[in-house]
Amino acid sequence: MSGFWTALVITLFAGLSTGIGGLAVVLKRKFSSRFLSLSLGFSAGVMIYISLTEIFAESNSLFATMYGSKQALLFTAASFLAGMLLIALIDRMIPDKINPHELSNINSDATGNVNTKKLLKSGMMVAVAVGVHNFPEGITTFTTAINDISLGIPIAIAIAIHNIPEGIAVAVPIYQASGSKGRAFLYALISGISEPIGGMIGYLILSRFITDTVMAVIFGMVAGIMVYISLDELLPLSHEYGEEHTSIYGIMAGFAVMAVSLVLFA
Repeated sequence: MSGFWTALVITLFAGLSTGIGGLAVVLKRKFSSRFLSLSLGFSAGVMIYISLTEIFAESNSLFATMYGSKQALLFTAASFLAGMLLIALIDRMIPDKINPHELSNINSDATGNVNTKKLLKSGMMVAVAVGVHNFPEGITTFTTAINDISLGIPIAIAIAIHNIPEGIAVAVPIYQASGSKGRAFLYALISGISEPIGGMIGYLILSRFITDTVMAVIFGMVAGIMVYISLDELLPLSHEYGEEHTSIYGIMAGFAVMAVSLVLFA
């Protein structure tokens, strides 16, 4: 049971980091474009490295014990692509205008004549969209953490980093429309609560059916989901907020930190 609560705390940390973005908005603090670019690149580097070197390998290893090496590679690849397809379908169901993966200029303030009702509605819809996206991320973080804490922690940190800009994206329009700092922060915070909820629901449903095969499929899908998020969200945003080299430096730093940490905790 201690593993359950540890995984829950880690997932809660990752999800509620959207509140950090909301707090930055209400405190009138802005992250520099260079910092956003570097941190988003770093998050992508962590997620891609750990997905392809550890999680994908764990899935393949579990499949290999049951089906042999050749079939294991096939099943792992299929699970990986299924994870990418799942998060891609979720992306497609949300209109671009409110999709947190399609948002830009989240650090900028609204100017000119603004319809406050539309702006408030937009902020609330973005909050819902972020919540929908965070649900599978919660399953990813929680499931990984409860099975291997050494993988769960870096995944949670990477997801927490990329949740901060999403919190800003929620808080900016709500603050601009309502003038309420508390309301802006609250919506940004609540948008991330679906992450631990998703983790718990996913675990409670899957725990009844957990076998080595199920875990192999889950690990493969988790790797696919994380790579998709990195390629579809983190890297494009990282390029948008800074020079291309800054983004690459962040990715390299993410690779290096994960490589060192995996060696230290091996």
